Amino acid sequence: MKLTHARSGKSLAATDLLVVLCPEGARPALPDGVRIPPAAREDFKGGFRQVRLTDSSAGAARRVALIGLGPKKSVDAERLRRAAAIAVRKAESIGAASATILVAPAVAKLGGGERECGCAVAEGAVMGAYDYQLGKSRPKRRKLARVRTLAEGAAFARGAKEGALSGDASCFARDLQNQAGNQVTPTVLAAEARKLARSNPRVSCRVLDEAAMKKLGMGLLLGVSAGSRQPARLIHLTYRPKGKSKGRVALVGKGLTFDAGGISLKPSARMEDMRYDMSGAAAVLGAFRGISAGIDVPCEVHGIVPASENLPDGLATKPGDVHRAMNGTTVEVINTDAEGRLILGDALAYTTKKVKPDTIIDLATLTGAVVVGLGHEVTGMFATTNRLRDGLSAAGEATGERVWPLPLLEGHKENLRGGPADLRNICTANLGGGSIAGAAFLSAFVGDVEWAHLDIAGTAWGQHQRDYVGGKGGSGVGTRLLIRYLLSRV
Repeated sequence: MKLTHARSGKSLAATDLLVVLCPEGARPALPDGVRIPPAAREDFKGGFRQVRLTDSSAGAARRVALIGLGPKKSVDAERLRRAAAIAVRKAESIGAASATILVAPAVAKLGGGERECGCAVAEGAVMGAYDYQLGKSRPKRRKLARVRTLAEGAAFARGAKEGALSGDASCFARDLQNQAGNQVTPTVLAAEARKLARSNPRVSCRVLDEAAMKKLGMGLLLGVSAGSRQPARLIHLTYRPKGKSKGRVALVGKGLTFDAGGISLKPSARMEDMRYDMSGAAAVLGAFRGISAGIDVPCEVHGIVPASENLPDGLATKPGDVHRAMNGTTVEVINTDAEGRLILGDALAYTTKKVKPDTIIDLATLTGAVVVGLGHEVTGMFATTNRLRDGLSAAGEATGERVWPLPLLEGHKENLRGGPADLRNICTANLGGGSIAGAAFLSAFVGDVEWAHLDIAGTAWGQHQRDYVGGKGGSGVGTRLLIRYLLSRV
């Protein structure tokens, strides 16, 4: 589906479906020449997600869909995203090849202003059209080929361009998530990263193989990978902005392309969902997809992805084994299913030593405990500074990828010590706070750098259906959050 934008001052071009977004109590504003039956206007009350579809009686649109936004005071970017997604889904369901989404000036001013509105509408349209088909022998052919947003103002147009790119980046991340473990391996992730680098001269990519990781002393990452025939990879993407950089940010994404738990084997029920254990990597690569495609963020960005499988065979790490990290820290592996923090430990140590960033943000499907605490709609956030906490919170509110601050406690850090190695990879059972324990472990590998750990185990899949995201399959969570945060670093 191709998304374009046009100024609404011109006459309406021919379209199979004209969509008008309208809040409660407002009269739907139709373009000059377009007419609909009076009964359609009378039936439409503007309630949130209400759709009134009708044939047009005159004008350039074959059909018209009025879509409700609810009370004006409740209209925000999230409602606009959902309404735009409903629009493209309706267009597809009626067999329309083209659709136009009209946003009147009064509506564009709601929910954060014209630019925010343009971004939300474009994101919703692109993401609402997402339909995973890569696993099918005969992919379903989509009928809807062209969508145009129609609104006044240059700010809306700028927002729509940004939203189309960030929406596409999220769909790219979802495609990576949804492919099976034999379709997306560490080698495939590395190949996707190299493709991104080839698409933009300001993006470069370096991939470390297991021999290079061994030279660097990455015993944690290699210890997790030892039970798999798929070789591990460490991916390092770098973006350098056009002008003077506003700082250096590192994004680190957990890339477990399949996690069977290792020797501490997971239950068989729903193990197929462990394809989503690379969702942190998908978010980082998704953010680079948006950056590579033309979202000009003002800072130097590094994307670090430790990619591995966690499987049990004769060479796999055993409970009680001790491995040494790149920064020299020794770790006793009590539970081989707590492997994400191990590969991230080496990736974070690599990042602090080789990249020397101002800020590190890591994303990982790290703990089931965060799902117990926050469910599937909110990501757990552990931030070491108020500035980073507030920046990510604001980005989460703007994108609908909300985060919630959780504490980093000295008690959990202390509980990880005391065994035969410097650290254990899990806390004792009586302490609880599994998500805090995971973050506490990671904190040993970041030093004094400003850092935030985002536990996306609940939000990476299984979200509530929100028209443009949610339901079955990966959510792409983190991609738009990271892009928005990077854009805010001015």
